[in-house]
Amino acid sequence: MIDSIAHLPLVLPPVVVGWLLLLLFGTRGPIGSWLLAWFGIRLVFTTGAATLACGVMVFPLMLRPIRLSIEGIDRGLDDTARTLGAGPLDRLFTVVLPLAAPGILVGAITGFAAALGEFGAVITFAGSIPGVTQTLPLAIYSALQVPGGEAVAARLSLVAVALAVAGLIGAERLGRRMRAAIGR
Repeated sequence: MIDSIAHLPLVLPPVVVGWLLLLLFGTRGPIGSWLLAWFGIRLVFTTGAATLACGVMVFPLMLRPIRLSIEGIDRGLDDTARTLGAGPLDRLFTVVLPLAAPGILVGAITGFAAALGEFGAVITFAGSIPGVTQTLPLAIYSALQVPGGEAVAARLSLVAVALAVAGLIGAERLGRRMRAAIGR
């Protein structure tokens, strides 16, 4: 059940995810009203909302390589560390995380690259406020809504393509280096 919930943003339409975030984190939602009452934090239509929406949408993309990386660790190494007196946190920081680092970093970089293209959840939960919550895809969309805005949309699209390609190449290179460093 937890795995299904974690992967739900991958299969739901992004607008539905944004709407669910609005229901949960809006000023009348269960989490949003609590944040507002206790801490004075209002997420809806803020930069934090855009960040949260992107994070929720890319979480399943990040989860997969991280989980596979952790599952690929030889459990004998963890058992050996335990027999040598290492506690759970010590084993986490000295055995599991260093060995899973390639998957963690590749997942993080891939997630960042995917977040650059998030549109539906962001526009639903954060809106498209220029200079506040307007992300690159929202700026492209806005440019296309203005007569003669195709040139601006084309330039912004080139930036999006360059960032995405750089992120994917960076993730691949970093993953290879880290795998080579730990001998995998």
